[in-house]
Amino acid sequence: MSKTAIEVQISTLPNNPGVYQFFDTDGKILYVGKAKNLKKRVSSYFTKNHEYGKTRVMVKKIVSIRHIVVATESDALLLENNLIKEHQPRYNVLLKDDKSYPWICIKNELFPRIFMTRNIIKDGSEYFGPYTSVKTVKTLLELIKNVQPLRTCKHLLTKEKIEAGKFKFSLEYHLGFCQGACQGLITEEEYSKRIEKVREIIKGNFKAPLQEFKAQMKVLATEMEFEKAQEIKEKIEILESYQAKSTVVNPKINNVDVFTIISDGTHGYVNFLQLSHGAITRSHTLEIKKKLDEADTELLQLAIVELRRRFSSDSKEIYLPFPVSVEDDLKVTVPKLGDKKRIMELSERNARFFRQDRFKQIRITDPDRHTKRIMAQMKSDLRLSEEPIHIECFDNSNIQGSNPVAACVVFKNGKPSKKDYRHFNIKTVQGPDDFASMEEVVYRRYKRLLDEEENLPQLIVIDGGKGQLSSALKSLEALELRGKIAIIGIAKRLEEIYFPDDPIPLYLDKKSESLKIIQQLRNEAHRFGITHHRNKRSKGAIDSELESIEGVGKKTAEQLLKSFKSVKRIKEATVESLAETVGMAKAKKIYESFH
Repeated sequence: MSKTAIEVQISTLPNNPGVYQFFDTDGKILYVGKAKNLKKRVSSYFTKNHEYGKTRVMVKKIVSIRHIVVATESDALLLENNLIKEHQPRYNVLLKDDKSYPWICIKNELFPRIFMTRNIIKDGSEYFGPYTSVKTVKTLLELIKNVQPLRTCKHLLTKEKIEAGKFKFSLEYHLGFCQGACQGLITEEEYSKRIEKVREIIKGNFKAPLQEFKAQMKVLATEMEFEKAQEIKEKIEILESYQAKSTVVNPKINNVDVFTIISDGTHGYVNFLQLSHGAITRSHTLEIKKKLDEADTELLQLAIVELRRRFSSDSKEIYLPFPVSVEDDLKVTVPKLGDKKRIMELSERNARFFRQDRFKQIRITDPDRHTKRIMAQMKSDLRLSEEPIHIECFDNSNIQGSNPVAACVVFKNGKPSKKDYRHFNIKTVQGPDDFASMEEVVYRRYKRLLDEEENLPQLIVIDGGKGQLSSALKSLEALELRGKIAIIGIAKRLEEIYFPDDPIPLYLDKKSESLKIIQQLRNEAHRFGITHHRNKRSKGAIDSELESIEGVGKKTAEQLLKSFKSVKRIKEATVESLAETVGMAKAKKIYESFH
């Protein structure tokens, strides 16, 4: 029974954290939800018996599902919050304002304090967040307190008041958690350095503070200041054990559109993220079918215009993976580092997941299109003049020079065509000579196809490097087929792909479907050849066991095996039954040799 559209969409969902959206027949959002595992969570709506009536009604109305992949569950919670407020789906509860989430504030003041707040005041202070857990914020502030002591008092510090001695030491100072800024015991410059290190800690970058602490610890140990060195060591341990990786959204990134693109031989996939105050408010991936092998630059340029028009974007800045000509009043940024770069990576990850989902859906719903796409990709990747609908792959098999054989496997439309597989026993080569063996089997294979006027392949794959490829080319030249059939060699070690007359190999992306097809061909040829080799060696052992009996030659051994099917049955046979096949004289000798 064919799958429904919903079943196909569910089957291709990733097992990653993210946000899912349910849509009705009119394209309206019914519900937005978050999930630790998108596939499991969404599947549960369609497999459970829901006690709550509204849930049953909602599930009946769902006609399509979309999802956005994120890095962590915290990301999913924040994104869910933004999307619900943006679209107000019918089946979602009303959400509280952003103030319900805590932020970490670095206050804009002399000797800045760092504290948790739910209120964002535009006074020049820095805010990091929002965080999805108060516990995470408190843990992070406690970490900062232990490794970079800063003031916690609410005194309005000024240079004049500090110089006049208007303040007294707090309890935090006596406990070692304050450096006495109110008494002028630390300079603004030194305090600013501490604040900069705190920013790195909040962003999850512990590398710099760890390196500094380790250097300090070594110096103190060298100077025999072991107690102080132990204190630094404890700070290092606190940093190294801190594992809470809350996502930091930079609120300075406001009203920005993000576009990334990935493409293959037939389609481009452009992901669009809309950001407001550092939070994602929309994610959409546009699939574009190529007509004339357009470049990514051209596809991205078209997609930017279409997506901004479709979603009525008025952003004055866009982030792109590479420069593209756009409207004159639009600022283009190509991020290289930091928060902006991480946002670009998230966008690209969503484009990749969308592409993978489309492949899986097409494989189920439209296998012909799936095949055409793979063929077009292989043609492009391997620089072929036509799509490799018919591919043949050769592999040699010999163990210590015994029973040399070769295998030819055939793929049609990217799939094994097992009825066309062929085995070859090497006839003209003595000993383990892979090059000569390859030359023989390639010649025999295509000499026969030419004689029988059968269709020739569009691509030949040789399991081996430049040596085996050169041997195969000799046979194609002898048959006047060189240049008429594309041929490549694949070396096992680094999966290098060699072309005739080109000393520099091609390295395909490890995730490339073209490479996967070639690897499948190579592995199948190896399996098929090894099976034949094993069977041949096994038969050889049986023949030698029978032929070792006096009076039994090759012909007699074959007659016995044809009648009794195995050596075991021959051993168990009576003299009379053996005599029916080989005569009484030989039957007695055979019977006596086994008894």
